[in-house]
Amino acid sequence: MPTLKDVAKDVGVSVATVSYVLNNSGSVGEAVREKVLAAVERLNYRPNRQAQAMRTGLSRSIGLVLPDLTNPFFPELAQKVENEARSRGIIVILIDTQNCPEAEKQGLIMLGQQSVDGIIWCPVGDTAPSTLKEARCPVVLIDRPIAGFDVVQSDYRVGGALAAEHAIALGHKRVGLLSGPSSVASAVQRRAGFLERASNNLEVIWDINVPFTTELTDEARERLRAKDVTMVVAAADLIAVGAMNYLGESGLKVPQDISLIGFDDIPWAIILRPKLTTISQPTAEIGREAVEVLAQRIKDPQKPVRSVVLEVELKVRDSTRSMI
Repeated sequence: MPTLKDVAKDVGVSVATVSYVLNNSGSVGEAVREKVLAAVERLNYRPNRQAQAMRTGLSRSIGLVLPDLTNPFFPELAQKVENEARSRGIIVILIDTQNCPEAEKQGLIMLGQQSVDGIIWCPVGDTAPSTLKEARCPVVLIDRPIAGFDVVQSDYRVGGALAAEHAIALGHKRVGLLSGPSSVASAVQRRAGFLERASNNLEVIWDINVPFTTELTDEARERLRAKDVTMVVAAADLIAVGAMNYLGESGLKVPQDISLIGFDDIPWAIILRPKLTTISQPTAEIGREAVEVLAQRIKDPQKPVRSVVLEVELKVRDSTRSMI
């Protein structure tokens, strides 16, 4: 089995240079980098992870903790994180907490036991569990910010404002909100952005907190049946899917009877009929930035806390109609 020395000898560089290339660190010219990678492929060199960990103190693995893999937004996000990590030679260990705080606690403990170099985490709620310190490694949050942690997130306030502007531009006056969980900061920010822009332009007839699932509460179903609004604004596409399904079961058509707008732009959004108007999050960019911020935090644990806020975009499709 070829070794690091064999690769270095083949290229005519030092072992340290080969190590820099494989670990995506140090200062190596692009021409040399390409020669090293070509030699790695030609010699079929495979790094010994255990030896690397003993030598560097790094496992070249990270944890990814997500709240709900039944929500299509999160598998897509997981794929983007894994793609970026793999391009850096990093293995991702995925934990699905299934929106359960206890499962989240246990998952963080397990990652600590696996000696991951860092964790990318989307919390179930708005507080950090006591077991987080047992992970003993840097943590970067995605999607749902908590004070004191690096975070990579979309600009939820702007997203909420874009939804309000769309409703206003189409001439809607009476709207209902399916606002998402009040314990999740991202849902709170989406609602706040909408209400701020809607002020003096839209009348919010009802505002109901529902989970990030297709299962609507009894109160939400009752208000949808009432037909007292012309547009429903959902805090997530998954909620919008549930609303669209229930409206159909109740004999109401989208957008003829009620317009509907979501948030996230999950893959289902363009499969639905009608196609869902929504606020699109830059999932690929979130994944790339999260891995990059974590890599910087691992390199320098004392860096000031960072907040990376990414732009969102209104995707106008078929689920909203003009009232003008």
